[in-house]
Amino acid sequence: MAELAELEDPRVRAVNEKHGDDHGVNLTKLRAVAKRLKKQQDLAVELWATGDSAAQLLAILISRPKAFGSDELDAMLRQARAPKVHDWLVNYVVKKGPHTEELRLAWFADSDPVVASAGWALTADLVAKRPEDLDLPGLLDLIEQRMRDAPDRLQWAMNTCLAQIGIEHAEHRARAVGIGERLEVLKDYPTPPGCTSPFAPVWINEMVSRRQEPVGGV
Repeated sequence: MAELAELEDPRVRAVNEKHGDDHGVNLTKLRAVAKRLKKQQDLAVELWATGDSAAQLLAILISRPKAFGSDELDAMLRQARAPKVHDWLVNYVVKKGPHTEELRLAWFADSDPVVASAGWALTADLVAKRPEDLDLPGLLDLIEQRMRDAPDRLQWAMNTCLAQIGIEHAEHRARAVGIGERLEVLKDYPTPPGCTSPFAPVWINEMVSRRQEPVGGV
């Protein structure tokens, strides 16, 4: 904790706070600490328990994903209110453990929109990897009904799922693009030069064009 405190940079914190994160540690430096420590599950659990965001990020990096039980991961997700901690927990721990599908189903319909966003993030991952396990038309129905008015984190995850369906599945592409155009979610999101807009129709068209596929799925 003392070492993490020494790595605290007010400039980094100022940037992170704009995105809802409450730490000021450069992530490259944090990864260097994790590389030195290597995997230490007991230390990871202790670091997580501090509630400090930088410590929790480090905990994620040095943890052993398969060592966590599903109840433990559920509790951790509900404690992870900083966006970066939440995202890393889902991507670096939950996705690499044995409880992914169980938690995806549990979180997907959770009344807490931040928890539900994790369920949608895991679902978006399945759109490309195991679409046979999903009802894609049903997902598009839910997105069409709920995405426009969803809270920010949940809206972002639903939008990612929409884009993934359009990118990966030509038979649903026209509908996915149409939903994005009608709802206009993230249409005006500021996008740096050289980056792809998160606005689903633009995102879908850009990724499909890179693969040299017909945008309309014909």
